[in-house]
Amino acid sequence: MTLQAAIGIAQALNGREAGLQAAHQALNRLGAGTPELGILIASHQFQAREVVTGVSSLLSDAPLIGFSSPSVLTNSGQHSNSVVLALLTGEFHAETHWLPTYAQSGRETAAQLMELAAAHKDHEAALLFADGFNGDAEQLCSAIQPGSLPFTGGLSSGDLNTGNTYQMAGNQTGTGSLSAAFLRGNLRVGVGYAHGWDPVGSQFRVTRSRGFWLRTLDGRPASETYAELFGYPARDWAFPPLNYLARLYPLGVEQGDELVVRSPIRVEADGSFRMNANVRDGIDAYLLVGSNAACEKAAGQAAQQALKALGNAKPFFALVLVDVAWQMLLKAKPGGEITAVQDILGSSIPIAGGYTLGQIVPGKEGTSPHFLNQHIVVIAFGDTSS
Repeated sequence: MTLQAAIGIAQALNGREAGLQAAHQALNRLGAGTPELGILIASHQFQAREVVTGVSSLLSDAPLIGFSSPSVLTNSGQHSNSVVLALLTGEFHAETHWLPTYAQSGRETAAQLMELAAAHKDHEAALLFADGFNGDAEQLCSAIQPGSLPFTGGLSSGDLNTGNTYQMAGNQTGTGSLSAAFLRGNLRVGVGYAHGWDPVGSQFRVTRSRGFWLRTLDGRPASETYAELFGYPARDWAFPPLNYLARLYPLGVEQGDELVVRSPIRVEADGSFRMNANVRDGIDAYLLVGSNAACEKAAGQAAQQALKALGNAKPFFALVLVDVAWQMLLKAKPGGEITAVQDILGSSIPIAGGYTLGQIVPGKEGTSPHFLNQHIVVIAFGDTSS
């Protein structure tokens, strides 16, 4: 049986109605096929329990996995206050799992994932959606055994000021958790990723960092360094809109021979940057700036990588996970990244996606998965049965 995907999207006054309408649409478009996996992305304004209740009332026992986002993405671009549901059907099998203790220990959650992966040696790939405000995704990735199953996914997002975000798996929802889907059968998953931010010449030394808080750059509060660069008073960086627009200007930190992007979630009242990955004291960091053109080019590159990774498998669906900074940067051209992806994959391939606070991609050459900030990740699903 040929693998196929169908997308449903809805806006409504409450999450249950939006979920119900999205599921109804997707099932109608799927036709006679039985859903083997549902991927659910919902606006953080909705209550997670209501969204899942609405979707599950029509999907019955079909495996379901999902996360919250400020806006959702489909073939037609960006949609606010919406729920999007992608249903996949065909000769493959999916198992979804709810790991509620992710925020307490990324290392223990990684051990649980490895146990689940070992249950079936023929797993093709695993999708992960974790809390973007709570938990250590970098610790999770580094604790996953190198060369194991390809893990990919993203960190759920929502209200950057309140930290409102959630994850979904089956009938379970909540914060501080991780939802996972393990896939096997006649499908292949190809992953591509890129970003559109480049160094502009400003270099700093990280002089004090504690956990997820980057306190000082060159011996001064991080907000003072940005105040000098951009001309806004340091105290203004602790309040909207600057406290979350700081994510538009991430840091490139040296990690071996690479320059790894690390982005603030927000600026705190004391002038420190709240990150979701540790930045070590004593390393050099470079200011990065993005552009519309560079991001659209990166989106095309990510789609090309994903398509190439599929080999001879025919793509039938794409999941697109984009950093929330892209939504800010592309405000004048919302959904521009989807157009760039479609230029590569074609307009007929169903697309669903959302905005994330970090991305997880398979490691290169048998290494552990990598945790990224500021990237777009294109996850192409291909049919190997034909």
